Parts: sequence; structure tokens; C-alpha cells
Amino acid sequence: MNQGTPIKLADEQRNELDRRVRSQTMDARSVRRARIVLLAADGVGNHEIARRLEISRGRVIAWRGRFALGGVAAIESDLPRSGRKPTIDASEVMRVTTQTTPEGASHWSTRKLAAKLGISDTTVLKVWQANGLKPHLVKTLKVSRDPKLVKKLEGIVGLYMSPPEHALVRRCDEKSPVQALDRTQPGLPLKKGRAATMTHDYKRNGTTTLFAALNVLDGQVIAQCQPRHRHIEWLQFLRQINRETPKDKDLHLDCQSQ
Repeated sequence: MNQGTPIKLADEQRNELDRRVRSQTMDARSVRRARIVLLAADGVGNHEIARRLEISRGRVIAWRGRFALGGVAAIESDLPRSGRKPTIDASEVMRVTTQTTPEGASHWSTRKLAAKLGISDTTVLKVWQANGLKPHLVKTLKVSRDPKLVKKLEGIVGLYMSPPEHALVRRCDEKSPVQALDRTQPGLPLKKGRAATMTHDYKRNGTTTLFAALNVLDGQVIAQCQPRHRHIEWLQFLRQINRETPKDKDLHLDCQSQ
């Protein structure tokens, strides 16, 4: 059928289509669709419309048919394309990644998970990146088996959340051993056209142990360096803290060890 679906235009429809054809900002596809409908309304056959606009006859038939069914609104945009539907959603990728492990391995890789779910490894990677998943990274932890852990934890947290009256809270820490290192030869400083230099090896000047106590109220630090790291040195540091703490204050220590 060369004539195709008959097209009859109301005055407002023709005015709108004419406006689109004359528009300098309308995209080429919208202008072409308006031309198809106007030519069809003037009685021009499908073959002739296709020849004038240099398009296929099937496209002419499709757009004049859509206009006949839905008017101007029906030719404003393309129909949804019927591409291949995704075979799996992101939630399934996340579920398998976080709740299962592959046989013979500690965590999923993109290729192993893609093979299991029947999707591409790129799709798996995109889902992981979008949701911040990094199965190859593992953080280690060790839960204390101390039967009094809860009581101690409540006591420590209580010192910081609601310090007792007429008391000082000090956080004690020690670092051992601290190496006193220096380069075997002095380096040359950075200058224009030359990077700073330094030797690849060190000379060792022994080690030292650092003890420090922080007053959590005002930031005051009591510190002491000792050549050795034994209970004798630790007791000496505790006595120093006691000497430098006002006698009218109760002393609470939160001790950390390296």
C-alpha cells in the first residue's frame, strides 16, 4: 500500500508540525518526523516521502502509523529498545560476594564470580566499585579472652565520658625500641635541576625506650626516655607520674603497650 495510513490534521496539529519544521534548534530526527506527517497529510505516498527525505519506506510507514495512533506526542521520542535484559541484578552480586565464598578460595575474584553468575567480570567490578566492596582486602582482629574485659572496657570508657571528680586521667603509652638512625654520609640538598640525595644505608646509634603520659584534660605530657625496656624502667616512670601529679587528685591511668 503506497498511500499508507490516512492522515488528517487539525489546525493546531499542523501549526505545531510547521513550527517544528521551521525550527532552528529542533534536532534533525524530530524535524524529519514532522515532515513525514505533513507530507502524508498532503496525500503524498510512502514511496515518494521516502524518496524526498532519503529514508526507508519502512520508517515512513512506522512514523505515520504512530502519529495516527497517538498524535504529535507519539512522534516526540523513540520507542524503548528491546535489547537483551540483564540476567542478574546488583543485589544478587552483592549477596553472593558478601555471604558466600568460592570453593577452594578465601574470597571471590571478579572472574570467578562472573563465571558463577553467568555475567561479565566487568559487570561484577562495576557493582563492587559502586558499593565499595573489596573482597581481596582483609582486616585482622583479635578479641580478648579476658573474662573481665567488659568490666575493664566500661571502666576505661567511663573515665573519658564522665571523669570522676577530684581526679586526673592520664593516658600512658610506651614505644620500644626507638632506633636512633642516621645516614652513613650527609646528603646533598634539593636545588634547581637536581633532586635531593641520600645514601641507601644507615648507621645505627643504639635504641631507646620512650614512655609518655598524656593529661587528657589539658594536654600536658610527662615523658621519659630509658636505655632499656624492663619493669624497672616502667616503675621509675610511674613514680615520676605520681610525683608530678597533685596530691589532692586521684590518679587514673589508661596504659597502652606496643
